[in-house]
Amino acid sequence: MFQNAKFAFPDVQNALLRRVLVVDDSRAQRRILTLMLVRWGFDVVEAEDAEQGLELCKTFQPDFIISDWMMPGLSGPEFCAAFRATQRTAYGYFILLTSKSEKAAVASGLESGADDFLTKPVNGDELRARINAGARILSMEQELRSKNAVIADTLAELQTVHASIDKDLQQARVLQQSLMPVRSAVYGNSRVSVLLRSCGHVGGDLAGMFSVKTGDLGLFSLDVSGHGITSAMMTARVAGYLSSEFPEENLALARDGDAQVFLPPAHMAARLNARVVGQEGVTEYLTMAYVHVAPETGVARFVQAGHPPPLLLRRGGGAEFLGSGGLPIGLIKDAPFEDHTVQLEPGDRLLLYT
Repeated sequence: MFQNAKFAFPDVQNALLRRVLVVDDSRAQRRILTLMLVRWGFDVVEAEDAEQGLELCKTFQPDFIISDWMMPGLSGPEFCAAFRATQRTAYGYFILLTSKSEKAAVASGLESGADDFLTKPVNGDELRARINAGARILSMEQELRSKNAVIADTLAELQTVHASIDKDLQQARVLQQSLMPVRSAVYGNSRVSVLLRSCGHVGGDLAGMFSVKTGDLGLFSLDVSGHGITSAMMTARVAGYLSSEFPEENLALARDGDAQVFLPPAHMAARLNARVVGQEGVTEYLTMAYVHVAPETGVARFVQAGHPPPLLLRRGGGAEFLGSGGLPIGLIKDAPFEDHTVQLEPGDRLLLYT
């Protein structure tokens, strides 16, 4: 028997959640449930057993399933387990009708995948309340799926954008490496080697070398503040100020008649500082170690502008750090810089690094 009541239109949470499948081997009980649900505005189909119910699920795609526990063939819990194993685009809320009240039976039903239980005889108010509770859950699940779809679409767009940015950064890495056209060179009896490995695609580190016809050479290692593209762009600009291919634009050199000669390192640092400080809107600065070497005499003049000190490795096994610190370049207008001198001997090695 079903205890029925008179109802107005139900306060189900989502008007789209209207499809109900009623499964019961008793035709009379199915009809009573169906009439009650149709009166509330639901689209209802009936099945006399679990096998028929599973077939209907393929086409009807119910939002709710109300199934009897005891049926010939598959029982209600077995039907629920089979239903959960099917492929669905949305969740189906499963209510078992039973006269069982033992905890073990309820636990068995939950393990099969049931969401809720109703004891016979079914009370109309209680059925409507359980359906409304299920509708709230289905609405949240529907909203979650919708948001997940938005997230998936957004993620796909971001992956496309990321791939494009990554491609650009790969090319930027190639361009940054091209700022060091010479990686190894021999000047008289001296050999200079350069290695640049950025922690990312691009960065603010740079090292390089240049020379003039007399055989004198300049070596530098610098590190622009910050990381990424901004630092890399600043590095590219500074590289132009210390160009080996265009000595006329090199701030470390000056023209003496028809020849290019080296300026004192501190003078070069002051010229570079004026250029960097004078760039409106630019907040980046850089540290630098720059050395002017005269291979014929072995005299090396250098400036240390806030950079790690050059390391001198003596041929006999000794090692010493050179310099006394100094201010970074581009941080303070008219910042003072100091020249240092060291005598290099045959077999000595000088390391500039970041």
